[in-house]
Amino acid sequence: MESTLLNQCERPTKTHYKILIMSWAGWVFDFYDLILYTFLLIPIGKELHFDDVMLSFVLGSSLAATALGGVIFGVLSDRYGRKIVLQSTILVYSIGTFLSGFSFNILSLLIFRVITGLGVGGEWATGQTYVGETFPPNVRGKYCGFMQTGAPIGVALASVVGGLLLPMIGWRYCFFVSVLPALLVIFIRKNLPESDLWEQRKKIITDETSSKSVLENETVSKIVMLLSKQHRGLFSKALILAVFDMSAYWFTYSWMPGYLVQQRNFSLSKSAMWILVTQSGGFLGYFIFGYIADHLGRRPAYSIYSVIMALGLIMITLMWDTIVIYPVIVLVFMFLVGFGTGMFGGFGSLFSEIFPTSIRNTAMGTAFNLARGVQFFTPVIIAVIAQKYGLGGGISLAALFALLTGIWIWTFPETKGKVLTVMHSELAN
Repeated sequence: MESTLLNQCERPTKTHYKILIMSWAGWVFDFYDLILYTFLLIPIGKELHFDDVMLSFVLGSSLAATALGGVIFGVLSDRYGRKIVLQSTILVYSIGTFLSGFSFNILSLLIFRVITGLGVGGEWATGQTYVGETFPPNVRGKYCGFMQTGAPIGVALASVVGGLLLPMIGWRYCFFVSVLPALLVIFIRKNLPESDLWEQRKKIITDETSSKSVLENETVSKIVMLLSKQHRGLFSKALILAVFDMSAYWFTYSWMPGYLVQQRNFSLSKSAMWILVTQSGGFLGYFIFGYIADHLGRRPAYSIYSVIMALGLIMITLMWDTIVIYPVIVLVFMFLVGFGTGMFGGFGSLFSEIFPTSIRNTAMGTAFNLARGVQFFTPVIIAVIAQKYGLGGGISLAALFALLTGIWIWTFPETKGKVLTVMHSELAN
């Protein structure tokens, strides 16, 4: 008798929670390492004599590198498994962040941040695929949404280190201490199983072909499969959705600390505290998104969140002078901006449900991280717009992309409660 797959269990087990916690922790420090740079922009610029456009170019390059990392590690994960690639991505982004502390000119900083971006790009999709493949379908949205709460926790940690610890230890040591997440690899290697859905597909292919040739050829064929007539339409929709949502996020946060410090005359510590307000909203938003998506469906959940985020953004940028006389009201809208970003909690479950096991991690990593790679232009666009309209003018564009996300989601089929299996048709691909 065949053993029951993890995603066929009636309810999550101890093994499920181990996978969730480690994938979540990897995502916390993944996002922490990426966003930490935005809190260190000003001191790095002062010491190394970089202007805002140069600093934005480095941030944009690290975001572009996530696209390459997502594709590379996505293919490797579908080929070699979720567990080994999850470990590899954590090591790569930890090393890149550590090396960033040794930066001495624009080229060295650029190279080290690109290394960080490569690891960051691979970790998200691998962790989300890991969780999406192993959790029961009736709670997949909830736990994939919870996995995404690692993002606001990562930003909160970056706020503490970059806003509160920075004045005491300097920006270089902020990067040095950030190598510690690499220790997660030890626990993952010793305690986590491989995705049994991935292993089942590998075993079926090996048994039916009695040869390793199919598996060896898969590494080359993943992208070709993704762009085949069967999958390219849905992949294109997924990529556009990710571009809209990613643009909403990075137009908001790439210069948010700088916006509060330079345009609103906040101290670094006060800016960090206000960012913590947005991230408390983000944590709640991510956490609740899964429940809403599992009950109302993926599409309504995205739309609700997109409107909330857009409203908050308009109020803290274009309407700032109107509401600033009521600081509590400003903080409420900051909270709503963070809450609205909770729609990112839907990508893991949605992408797991619309793509087959054979290309799931490749599709997820490629769509999500190509979208993040496009954000190469975002920090630079904001810096250029800021020269005439201020940083708030550039950040306000995020509201438009938030609304586009809520509209575009309705081009997808509703996948709430879909059961994931290895289809026989996949084996021919």
